Amino acid sequence: MTSLGLQFPNFSGFEPGELFGHIAGLATAAEDSGFDSVWLMDHYLQLPPLGGPDQPMLEAYTLLGALAARTQRVTLGTLVTGVTYRNPGLLAKIVTTLDIVSQGRAILGIGGAWYDVEHKALGVEYPSDRVRLDMLEEAVQVCRAMFTGDDVSFVGKHYRLDHARNQPRPVQAGGPKIMIGSGGEKRTLRLVAQYADKCNVTGDAKTLARKIEVLHRHCVEVGRDPAELEITWMTPLILTTSEQNTAEVRDMLSASESPDEVAGFTVGQPQEIPNLVAGHIEAGASEVIFSVPFVDQEAVRALGRAFGRSRPLRDPHD
Repeated sequence: MTSLGLQFPNFSGFEPGELFGHIAGLATAAEDSGFDSVWLMDHYLQLPPLGGPDQPMLEAYTLLGALAARTQRVTLGTLVTGVTYRNPGLLAKIVTTLDIVSQGRAILGIGGAWYDVEHKALGVEYPSDRVRLDMLEEAVQVCRAMFTGDDVSFVGKHYRLDHARNQPRPVQAGGPKIMIGSGGEKRTLRLVAQYADKCNVTGDAKTLARKIEVLHRHCVEVGRDPAELEITWMTPLILTTSEQNTAEVRDMLSASESPDEVAGFTVGQPQEIPNLVAGHIEAGASEVIFSVPFVDQEAVRALGRAFGRSRPLRDPHD
């Protein structure tokens, strides 16, 4: 059965004292509705489509740790950590701590970072694309070593560790799985074949199928069994209330986004969503992750019911 995840990217509309309760409520609703994973973006400023820097944004790993204490089953991660934001030795400690707090439910999602405005605003260096991918390659090696070893030394062009310790160990045997985000066909997918457990891509079903084909070729070239890799597909999801509302939203997207970007969206009423993503599942997605900026708990539950995934409501004393 294909896994289902939800990403919560929007923190607008709530007073600071109410905001965590809102996000925690969405996460527990997702768990009770049969979703398998909960994800956050790794950003410090809100992205332009959701209002830009004037809108609120929470730090991802602090929030994931809090959600770990409120949930019981869902896996937890960022989609995805920007490699430029944290030294990978420290990142490995952060993700290990999340794995311990969540009792073995952490995933390390990581990518090359892209939001240059955010880097400039916060004084974080923003190297060239090539350099960031070099950093990404070293970072995943460092994190894997920290997850699996107790005395780690590493010498690279960008990072250096000298007998780094990672105690306590992660709960998961072998450490949290590593997901590399983005579908760059020449470099990023090759890094997935070499180092990762999971790969996240976007786009329409035809694009997904092509990315999987390219990834499998890279696996053959590096001597990796493609069956070892999980493929996740992330889609921005806008739930609608009627056929007319669906048509209006699609017209709005077509007027503001490129055809390729529009092709990656999923727009429809909750009961329509399983059919709308069936092509991506057939193309090879082992997990579908919906990025849902505009939902409440009832919308999350309706989406779970549409997939036939809802579980009995949790015991309030758990």
